[in-house]
Amino acid sequence: QVQLVESGGGLVQAGGSLRLSCAASGLTFSGYAMAWFRRAPGKERDIVASINWTGSRTNYADAVKGRFTISRDNSKNTVYLQMNNLKPEDTAVYYCAAEAAWGTPVTPNEYDYWGQGTQVTVSS
Repeated sequence: QVQLVESGGGLVQAGGSLRLSCAASGLTFSGYAMAWFRRAPGKERDIVASINWTGSRTNYADAVKGRFTISRDNSKNTVYLQMNNLKPEDTAVYYCAAEAAWGTPVTPNEYDYWGQGTQVTVSS
């Protein structure tokens, strides 16, 4: 049974930083592309960042480029999202996702496995 468990969310002031983690189990982690999505209130689930199975390729949404960094540690079956210079518009539930793909998929329907989400709230 595949499980993705996110952690690291919370309340932070604008300009602050958070680091999200997603621990995966029940799959051969090094064979999966991983991604972070987010859903703000009243909005669709949007891609934040994705990373290929080796960590050599990444994609970022324009809104987070230069502020967020996705990385992975295949020895720990964990993917991370370092979020710096947070803005109130980054407030959302952040989800980790996994897909057995070579590249870096960016749409939700390309991903088979999802975590339960972790809330990130950025106050102004």
